[in-house]
Amino acid sequence: MLRLASDWRLSLAELLVIRHGQASFGQDNYDVLSDLGHKQAEALGALLRDAGWVPDRLVTGTLTRQRDTLSSMGFAQAPEEHSGLNEYDFHDLLTARFDGNVPDLVNSDRKTHFRALRETVFEWQDAAFEGASETYAEFTARVEAARAFACDTQAKRVLVVSSGGVIGQMTAAALGAPKRQMMTLNLQIKNTSMTRFMFSGASFSLNEFNATPHFMHPAGADLLSYS
Repeated sequence: MLRLASDWRLSLAELLVIRHGQASFGQDNYDVLSDLGHKQAEALGALLRDAGWVPDRLVTGTLTRQRDTLSSMGFAQAPEEHSGLNEYDFHDLLTARFDGNVPDLVNSDRKTHFRALRETVFEWQDAAFEGASETYAEFTARVEAARAFACDTQAKRVLVVSSGGVIGQMTAAALGAPKRQMMTLNLQIKNTSMTRFMFSGASFSLNEFNATPHFMHPAGADLLSYS
């Protein structure tokens, strides 16, 4: 029995999902890494190499902040892309919920923005408003398609760069959690944090959530951000 358990563990592969580095909240184009975002990605790449964790396969979404995070991590091989790893369009959701008249404070004040976004996503999950370019059901379907794509491989170490909403959804689905848990998890996820899943065939389970060991020293503490 012990041998069978050991053989099963050895057969598992790792899916390490990274949230992109800090983007440009409050700017005209959010989809741009800040200087801090590049530094966060460099620190994470250095940590993984120092630990001897070198990926066999790289996958990102198609967003600039996701691609540039991977680039700043410093791995040499060319990545694959899957649009299912892209974040939900929060600007679009807020516009739909507020009928095109998003309050200025929602766009400019960080605390107000994330409070409004949380409630907007809950209403989106309940199909409580119309006009969004993507339904919540469509979002969950494409996230699952992206997860299946990343796990359809002989690679043992798959590194994915995605976004908070996708990671929250993937984690909630792996745990069989209620749909509200997706956003609760989403709002906790730090920039360049690591969420690790183990997979083999149809088996897929959460191993580690939202880890940032590259920030857990005096100099690294200045790198911490959430948006």
